[in-house]
Amino acid sequence: MTHEDPFRHHPNLRPLITPLAKSFFADFKPDKVRAMLRERGLDTDWISPDATREAERARVMAGRMDRDLWVFGYGSLMWDPAVRFAEVRRAWAPGVARRFILCDTNGGRGTRENPGLMAALDSGDGCHGLVFRLAAEDLEAETYSLWARERIGSAYHAEFLRAETADGEVEALAFTANHDAPQIQSDLTHDQQVGMIASGSGFLGTSLAYIENLAIHLDEMKIEDAEVMRLLADVRARAGA
Repeated sequence: MTHEDPFRHHPNLRPLITPLAKSFFADFKPDKVRAMLRERGLDTDWISPDATREAERARVMAGRMDRDLWVFGYGSLMWDPAVRFAEVRRAWAPGVARRFILCDTNGGRGTRENPGLMAALDSGDGCHGLVFRLAAEDLEAETYSLWARERIGSAYHAEFLRAETADGEVEALAFTANHDAPQIQSDLTHDQQVGMIASGSGFLGTSLAYIENLAIHLDEMKIEDAEVMRLLADVRARAGA
């Protein structure tokens, strides 16, 4: 059987996407996260029970496990999807937007003393990103990994949305902002966002590194995102002050 190159549509992305074997998230299991947090003296109560997370995965994926799955990435999934994928395409999802409203106080890229900030997918005028196609035979393992990472807490909903690519429209799984979760703070001022990105740090790295990685990928794909570039410029200006 001939396997096509997953990067055949966008060979320029090959050096920018972390290989599965080198991904920190390749073994991102809730028990591992709990252990890391306890070592740092951080709370673990925010981590969803395994049974709840698995029940949601079964419900959302019901009737879909026998065919390939597209997954929409707009943030860290773009450069570190941590799943085995058969194809990646640039995509545009209408009706949603990339917004810096995910406040991290749980230790990933921020703490209670120095909260970090990352992007979440919220309602809006459309969002450019990537879609990854997961082969049907890999779905059990790969959707488990996706849920363990994206639904470890309550910040997101799992839902399907429409994504447009140069090779046609696809239905893609996406993890979108849950406004009932305390981590989602949609009323942050620009100055608050800058401060959180400038100071947030945790076991996943810094909030600054997160937005820098995002900016690199958007630039490589010739995607303009005024909010990302303004935030990054202002964070760097504050750091240099």
